[in-house]
Amino acid sequence: MEKPDAIIIGAGVIGAAVALELARKGWKTLSLDRHKAEGHGSTAGSCAIIRMHYSTLDGTAFAWEGYHYWRDWAEYLDLPEGEALAEFRECGCLVMKTEANDFMAKHIETSRALGIPMEEWDGEQIMAKLPVYALDCHAPAKRMDQDGFGEPTGGKINGAVYWPNGGYVNDPALSAQNLAAAARKAGAEFRLGVEVEAVLQADGRVRGVRLVGGEEIEAPVVINVAGPGSRVVNEMAGVTGDMTIETRPLRQEVVHVPSPEGFSFEIDGMIVSDSDISCYCRPEHGNHILIGSEDPECDEHQWADSDVEFNRDFTDQWTTQAMRYAQRVPSLGIPNRTRGVVELYDASTDWIPIYDKSSLPGFYMACGSSGNQYKNAPIAGRMMAALVEYCEAGNDHDAKPLQYTLPYIRRQIDVGFYSRKREINQDSSFSVLG
Repeated sequence: MEKPDAIIIGAGVIGAAVALELARKGWKTLSLDRHKAEGHGSTAGSCAIIRMHYSTLDGTAFAWEGYHYWRDWAEYLDLPEGEALAEFRECGCLVMKTEANDFMAKHIETSRALGIPMEEWDGEQIMAKLPVYALDCHAPAKRMDQDGFGEPTGGKINGAVYWPNGGYVNDPALSAQNLAAAARKAGAEFRLGVEVEAVLQADGRVRGVRLVGGEEIEAPVVINVAGPGSRVVNEMAGVTGDMTIETRPLRQEVVHVPSPEGFSFEIDGMIVSDSDISCYCRPEHGNHILIGSEDPECDEHQWADSDVEFNRDFTDQWTTQAMRYAQRVPSLGIPNRTRGVVELYDASTDWIPIYDKSSLPGFYMACGSSGNQYKNAPIAGRMMAALVEYCEAGNDHDAKPLQYTLPYIRRQIDVGFYSRKREINQDSSFSVLG
């Protein structure tokens, strides 16, 4: 292409969404990614859960908005008939009421305020839908080598909140490829299998990038959507000095185990978030159950020094997560062969993403999004496109943050909520829950 209007570093699900939304606005965009296909980085390892419950009102509104794009996926993409599309499976999302989440009082309040459909269930309703469950309490979560692991601590789970519109996307890598195909249709270009080694500057603003091998590509706008590599790219640009929120790659293990005999979790199961055992789960193809950790205090965070070189083998964390879930499902079979995913999250200080400009004019960032922002990719792309245009028109987003109206739910949000310079948000769960 001729000199692009914007270079987007990263072709995961959010990077591809940014490319699509800018291209639809008439921008000539060039997306760069070290992988050979879109969505083959941390996006491919995403649990791809679509849920509406977040710790903050703004986060909840953003997620509720995001749901509508997955619901209307084919219409949103507007790709030719016959294109293979990722599938959104609307199986519902259940969250156990526990002391740790204040029995979901705040989440109920925010959902009601935003008009999000939800139901409150008692213990009998939980068991009617999930008859393989046992509702004994086990909190606080423990590791396998701690005294009392697996032993009930008294009391029962006697309630939960159910969001019928929750679900998951069956192929997260394909969803990024769908977005990239729609972006190409709108005029965007992608170069895959290339790596950025420097962010170029001239006259006090970004000038473009230099690739490994020495090739320089000039553009007046560069957007960092590099996932777990975002911190390295920000350091290349020299923009970390005024950031109160940082991002770091965090290693995570996700477990796949067979559904217990006599129950099809793939057909009859749902997303379940359970802070009593510090696990979440969802149906997985092949009648398996995907089990992730909700980051309890007893589990040490495994921060990675590199977003390329990290331990990709399962550890005893795999067994710990499987055994924690077996506290809730006593008939669960735990195979000797470990299956699942080992990948990195691009985690921010408070687990809320950065969608912002930077101290370097023309350099933008959509970072710290891993773990809980997959579901928001389409609206994050749309909002980032609006933010770039707002700032490039001469507006000072730091002094007067963009006020953006979410198109589906018609609610205005202050994009400064996602600022790189915000105070650490104490309302966050400080976990994958966001």
